[in-house]
Amino acid sequence: MIYTTARLYTREMTAADVPALRKTLQDQTAMYAYAHAFTDAEVDAWLANNLRRYREDGFGLWAVIRQADDQFVGQCGLTMQDFAGQRVVEIGYLLQRDYWHQGYAIEAARGAKEYAFNELHVPEVWSIIRDNNLASMNVAIRNGMLVRGKIVKHYYGIDMPHFGFVVANPQA
Repeated sequence: MIYTTARLYTREMTAADVPALRKTLQDQTAMYAYAHAFTDAEVDAWLANNLRRYREDGFGLWAVIRQADDQFVGQCGLTMQDFAGQRVVEIGYLLQRDYWHQGYAIEAARGAKEYAFNELHVPEVWSIIRDNNLASMNVAIRNGMLVRGKIVKHYYGIDMPHFGFVVANPQA
């Protein structure tokens, strides 16, 4: 277990999570900000990349599990990202559509922020969000973040503008 919230806990993802990851990553609606649903190979690479992050960075996207029934809700966690040439710690979140609009994303994101500040003692955390992803922007704002900048990522043959939302560690 990495961190817990009122209704959720997080843990490292494993190969046993592939069916649950596919349910999200292969859902065209859930993946609208990525402009495509993933193939089986892309899901496998997604998991492998997070397993690498756990080893190399000590954190990554974690499985978000509902405490009441141990149901896989989605993923949330911390990743190292580039924002305009600066390496930043990002809070990322991606939930299965069945669990949208129930407050799980903000609950998990707040838990990740507290973990980053209290356990890792990072000076600030970011959320880098595509400009068409209003739901994720609202989560970032509710997590105390403000926009610090805008970049364009080139992904899947598309230029995708992204906003960088940031909140500082009050203890730093």
